[in-house]
Amino acid sequence: MSEKNKLSLSVQYPDDRLASLITRPKIRRWVQAALLAPAELTIRFVDLDEGRSLNRDYREKDYATNVLTFAYNEGEESSDDEPTRADIILCTDVLEKEAQEQRKSVEEHTAHLIVHGVLHAQGYDHMDDEEATEMEGLETGILARLGISDPYADQQ
Repeated sequence: MSEKNKLSLSVQYPDDRLASLITRPKIRRWVQAALLAPAELTIRFVDLDEGRSLNRDYREKDYATNVLTFAYNEGEESSDDEPTRADIILCTDVLEKEAQEQRKSVEEHTAHLIVHGVLHAQGYDHMDDEEATEMEGLETGILARLGISDPYADQQ
């Protein structure tokens, strides 16, 4: 993950409350740190209504969640010809609430959720304990290289 991979990044702020704090250069740095292969990604910050609607429509869960990843070529081998393609949706309301509850900065929590979403886009998951342990280990390592403390430390 240390070698930079080609990245096409779109950042959207339909909910612009974090636009001045969570800037495109920061997002690019966080995304790049988690990339294993070339990617075309959109990072979108939404409000509670849009977050809930997307989670309900696509996951049949009627509440807003912190991050949703829509991977469009999941299961396919990534290459220079076929980069990872995904939309990563962050719900500002949930993200801010969680950061406050977990006594973390909004910036560090956002970095964690973006790294988490990028790993999902590349096929990582946490459906069972083994997968969760692997994914959490990757997240912790990536965040450490970014100077961000272990997001799971207080949950152990």
